[in-house]
Amino acid sequence: MSHTTNDRPVRSPGGAVVPVLAFAGIVVAVMQTLLVPVIKDLPQLLGTEPSNATWVLTSTLLSGAVATPIMGRLGDLYGKRRMLILSLSVMVVGALVSAFTSTLLPMIVGRTLQGFAMGAIPLGIGLMRDMLPRERLGSAMALMSSSIGVGGGLALPAAALVAQNTNWHALFYGAAGLGVLSIALTLIAVPESPMRAKGSFDVLGAIGLSTGLVLFLLPITKGSDWGWTSTTTLGLFGASALILLLWGVMELRLKAPLVDLRTTARPAVLFTNLASIMVGVSFYVVSLVLPQLLQLPKSTGYGLGQSMVVAGLLVAPLGLTMMFTAPVYARLSAKYGPKFTLIAGLVIIAIGYGAGLGLMSEAWQSLVIAVILGAGIGLAYSSLPALIIGAVPASETGAANGLNTLMRSIGTSVSSAVIGMVLANTANNVGGVAVPTMHGFRLSFLIATGAVAIGLLMALFLPKPNRAPQLRASSEEEQNLARAEEALRGFRGRVLDSGGEPVARARVTLIDRQGRRAGATLSAEDGTYALMVPTAGPYVLAAQAHGHAPLASSATHSGDEHCVDLDLSLPGEPVTA
Repeated sequence: MSHTTNDRPVRSPGGAVVPVLAFAGIVVAVMQTLLVPVIKDLPQLLGTEPSNATWVLTSTLLSGAVATPIMGRLGDLYGKRRMLILSLSVMVVGALVSAFTSTLLPMIVGRTLQGFAMGAIPLGIGLMRDMLPRERLGSAMALMSSSIGVGGGLALPAAALVAQNTNWHALFYGAAGLGVLSIALTLIAVPESPMRAKGSFDVLGAIGLSTGLVLFLLPITKGSDWGWTSTTTLGLFGASALILLLWGVMELRLKAPLVDLRTTARPAVLFTNLASIMVGVSFYVVSLVLPQLLQLPKSTGYGLGQSMVVAGLLVAPLGLTMMFTAPVYARLSAKYGPKFTLIAGLVIIAIGYGAGLGLMSEAWQSLVIAVILGAGIGLAYSSLPALIIGAVPASETGAANGLNTLMRSIGTSVSSAVIGMVLANTANNVGGVAVPTMHGFRLSFLIATGAVAIGLLMALFLPKPNRAPQLRASSEEEQNLARAEEALRGFRGRVLDSGGEPVARARVTLIDRQGRRAGATLSAEDGTYALMVPTAGPYVLAAQAHGHAPLASSATHSGDEHCVDLDLSLPGEPVTA
């Protein structure tokens, strides 16, 4: 038996961590819908053809898709907080580039840089998993995951108000200001995670995945302009399939791949990612259909004749409802599990789109649709990170959630292309202008319902989760102690304050040499704790308690002795909450 200690205090996550990280997610999600109110005016504003102006939106989508898995892996290796700040910084630079130009190429460059910030969402989820206690983790991850929809939904009325009353470049100045504020709040309130993955960054894997994704998403977003059966479109799809296949073969041979495909192939991860694509499809359909329906003139016979700002306000409850769904999700998931909440969310989305087929004749009906769909999408989005985190090691959280966020982006990309094609093919030509029809809107809702049905099927294939026991400072600690003593292999001791007094309900986490969580418990009323070790070797025991500075202590278990006695003394004076 041998052990060494190397006590090193770490910053404790305060109560501001969750809202600050969620705010960062909302800020980066704003980039996705920032220009929706001025889409039709972009050719004139940039002095270019309509087909070229669409690159202003496509570039953000492509860079966001590429950034999410890459930044997630970099966060696992070098620090999630560090990469979060880097993502936000790149976004600010991109917003300022766009703010100072009215020509196409610099605007595309700026929008590409803005898209890189999408990596902030999986990084935020990873930080929450590494730092927050179990009782706070469910609702926190739900809010972070939903921030994609919340930011997109709230950006519509705000951007419409700005675009309607000021110069459209003010949208980018505002985005840059939000980014700077988010960086400052992150530096002040969010500590760095101690978790690190072993290995090096897979540069070739990043290049291969980025190339394959761009070649796949490019024809999806531009296929309606190029023609779905054109040589360019089919050639890019074929090249994408070939490159992604070769990339997959290479990743399987690496010890430290960018994406662990073996983990990704687990049913819990695979079916969650497939369901995520369908949730992404369903979310984007309502964002495309309702604003157009609301703004079409009443002279069409079905348009609702609302202004840009009013249309944005009527759709805004979509994002607000998603945000307020997070605490509801936490309670449902704690009782029934995230698989249940995902299925429940998909069912509610299906109800919303089904009801929406008959609720398109009055403006207030759009509000009802937005609320129903917001509740369903909020539940579904909130469930996804919990399902992913429950199936991957702690050291792979960033990369796994990055891939899941990518799946949602693919869903929104497919939705944008398919619904755009449907609305264009069913439009009426009025004075040389293509006007969407009610048939096209209803057909779009039917497509969304079909996507939800597929997502529901994927969710039903998810394996039954192994419900992890909730941490409670009661008889469970004594049971842990008894099990550790019986197994004769583990750590035991007491958690003490700086004065030597026992600390009850302190969270003690066991971290292995790969930075993965190997166990966790709460100290009993007399400060005692016990944790079994899966194998012999070096470990870190991290202790946290309300009102005390945290502690991380390294220790080694030889594997051939009884429980290693190790008291954990929380350093310094008690911290006032």
